[in-house]
Amino acid sequence: MTTRKGPFRADHVGSLLRPQAIHDARAKKAKGEITAEQLKEVEDREIERLIKKQEEVGLQSITDGEFRRSWWHLDFLWGLDGAEKHVMESGIKFAAVNTRNDGVAVTGKLGMAGPHPMVEHFKFLAAHTTRTPKITIPAPSAIYGRPIPTPIDKNAYPAMEAFWDDLGNAYKKAVRSFADAGCRYLQLDEVFIAMLCDPKYRDQMVKRGDDPEKLGPLYGDLINAAMSDIPSDMTITMHLCRGNYKSTFMGAGGYDAEAEVLFDRIKVHGYFMEYDTERAGGFEPLRLVPKDRKVVLGLVTTKTGELESKDLIKRRIDEATKYIDLDQLCLSPQCGFASTEEGNALTEEQQWAKLRMIVEVADEVWGKN
Repeated sequence: MTTRKGPFRADHVGSLLRPQAIHDARAKKAKGEITAEQLKEVEDREIERLIKKQEEVGLQSITDGEFRRSWWHLDFLWGLDGAEKHVMESGIKFAAVNTRNDGVAVTGKLGMAGPHPMVEHFKFLAAHTTRTPKITIPAPSAIYGRPIPTPIDKNAYPAMEAFWDDLGNAYKKAVRSFADAGCRYLQLDEVFIAMLCDPKYRDQMVKRGDDPEKLGPLYGDLINAAMSDIPSDMTITMHLCRGNYKSTFMGAGGYDAEAEVLFDRIKVHGYFMEYDTERAGGFEPLRLVPKDRKVVLGLVTTKTGELESKDLIKRRIDEATKYIDLDQLCLSPQCGFASTEEGNALTEEQQWAKLRMIVEVADEVWGKN
């Protein structure tokens, strides 16, 4: 039987708070005070420190914290052939704030002629840890799912069927390029299937001319296309989130509305599922998870610095076992700590305290990794 690495009993979503040195270097680069190479030197140094810190707290999956990115999704999308940076008229509305107005435009045929530029990010990570290096990239829906429509060149795509085909193939090549570089643990961050569980978001998509009933299956098929050329020992997980920007959120709604897509149609090996508040609904949909897949319960919030009690987390794990076997479960934060470079409203010390607590609870519930 093929042995896959991840998800681990104590795991994390990927992004971590940027240290001040990263913020300062990015600001200097924007002003032309330092070069791209000098910025990379700062990033390299801070990522090496970050790797050691993750290892010290006991994590088995190690990420670069997304330190080289500004956004969880856009930096990756801008690396696809046929996709370019786009300045929107306004940002995306979250519960308490609007995002910056960066976006993506499709200006030509989508593709992936060579390895994705972020493969180099993975190679650096892998060269500096003996544990399992994990790369996180946006799910394919990220290019289309924001409620503000994505500009798509009609000359390149007079019909959307070709757009979806090219998007799936571009992702297939990108994921394969990570695999060829040695990646065996890759996470697809899927916001917009989770958002389809929110009636308000579904209404927004209807108003812009989309059919929400068709989007979930479509996004699911794109994920399957993305992982259709992976090695047999590669783990692909998906992280489900309802938005994470400066400690605020974009949507709400339980997983029931998209359960068939998530647990039947999509063929990932595991799920990171947001479960830190009632906005994600109850554990009942977990009864539908296939026996050969893992669910990483995101019971620890990244949106505030207050540390959850171990007893509360253990009680919630116990509640989940009414619907799914304990052996199928793992534990993580509900999202990253910095889906964008601004980060959430907590300190680095609070971030590490939460991750350390997750490792301790996992050891107490399942035994040491």
